[in-house]
Amino acid sequence: MYDLKQYLKTIDNVIEQGRYKDNWDSLNEYQIPAWYKDLKFGIFIHWGVYSVPAFGSEWYSRNMYIQGSPEYEHHIKTYGKHKDFGYKDFIPMFTAEKFNAKEWADIFKKAGARYVIPVAEHHDGFQMYKSDLSEWNAYNMGPKRDVLGELKEAVEENGLQIGASSHRVEHWFFMGHGKEFDSDIKEPLKTGDFYWPAMAEPNHQDLFSMPMPTDEFLEDWLMRCCEIVDRYQPSIVYFDWWIQHSSVKPYLKKFAAYYYNRGLQWGKDVVINYKHDAFQFGCAVVDIERGQFAEAKPYYWQTDTAVARNSWCYTENNNYKTANEIVCDLVDIVSKNGSLLLNIGPKADGTIPEEDKNILLDIGRWLEVNGEAIYGSKLWRQSAEGPTVIQEGQFTDMNKKEFTSEDIRFTAKGNCIYATVLSWPEDGKVYIKAFGERDASRLPVFHGIVEDVTILGFEGNVKWERKEDALSVCAQGIKTDYPVVVKIKVN
Repeated sequence: MYDLKQYLKTIDNVIEQGRYKDNWDSLNEYQIPAWYKDLKFGIFIHWGVYSVPAFGSEWYSRNMYIQGSPEYEHHIKTYGKHKDFGYKDFIPMFTAEKFNAKEWADIFKKAGARYVIPVAEHHDGFQMYKSDLSEWNAYNMGPKRDVLGELKEAVEENGLQIGASSHRVEHWFFMGHGKEFDSDIKEPLKTGDFYWPAMAEPNHQDLFSMPMPTDEFLEDWLMRCCEIVDRYQPSIVYFDWWIQHSSVKPYLKKFAAYYYNRGLQWGKDVVINYKHDAFQFGCAVVDIERGQFAEAKPYYWQTDTAVARNSWCYTENNNYKTANEIVCDLVDIVSKNGSLLLNIGPKADGTIPEEDKNILLDIGRWLEVNGEAIYGSKLWRQSAEGPTVIQEGQFTDMNKKEFTSEDIRFTAKGNCIYATVLSWPEDGKVYIKAFGERDASRLPVFHGIVEDVTILGFEGNVKWERKEDALSVCAQGIKTDYPVVVKIKVN
């Protein structure tokens, strides 16, 4: 176990001696590394003790203690009263006997992913890695394996970047409802207890909600985050919401300075993902949960969403999206200067559900043909055209978008501009308005020379002609529900 006072002193020393200090002026000097902007597509993994009940969602540990909730009723019916069988009693059932990190990494690579971010610690407080700060971790209990360590090794062997996510800060209140009735969550709770501190749940929108997390809790949070950095050297650290709370800010700045300085010591630039306005703009990469922007942004950003609409973890009743829906979102997001972090939820035994796997492999097959329009691509002067309006903001991915052959997304790389048609028409004829010739009233979007037009993965004849109102492209014989990429070579 760590000498906690000494570890906190080490964190301060790294900040004191490093380039980055724990203030926004210093952190604002941070630049998003080029390697991250080139990746475009990553895999998020929600896997933990909550995968055992596989009911409701990954918030089972909170909801099972809310009297009258579906999870509360399900828990009593299935496992008995909470005082006799609480959330902690799922840990011995979380054996992960079929977990094979190399198999997972192979699937992720075939899916076309370029980075992988496993949840290192979720709101429930169970660490999915070897820790010297708490005994409640997957190395000591449950699987009795260093899950994050095994994934890091397998993922990096496949040439992918490894990250880690922390949802720990919400643990301040996540188990608090268990104190409201006779359950296994009882006072006194001591520092280091699995359920500690189990405070009353606040108004999540109130940045000054009371009772505020204590210095003791936040120092523990900081050390847990830094331990992940020191032990696993992740290229990316992802934070879930609530780190924007006023009490967390000083510790958040400390973590960022520590992590960025550690990255410099390792000789690599690293990345932090955050939500809302937890960080001062420009100090890290902003993330939009289950949503996206309606228009292109001058800054780089990320969407995190899941293969299922209803849950981030595996449940027996997951409502799955189609691979085509996700590919369309990927294309739209990349065209607007973003990247997509797509979540899957493995089963408690360590297997990836067939539905999740099939979606990933279908995405991979599309990327194998069309990846040059995605990986390493840049923002073009116009990101999109077409009638379908993208709803902006978080939690907007519940409904399927219906695209037309006029809905086109643009990316650029080298001397090529890629026009991805989100719904290819049966007659094989598309009209790309952004490439129309000059008309009497204005210059066109593109006022250059089109040398050639081809379609990725299509060996047939492509007829094209640049007219005043559009670039006319005709390719007979393409039968697909997936987006089709028109590659426009320019000069």
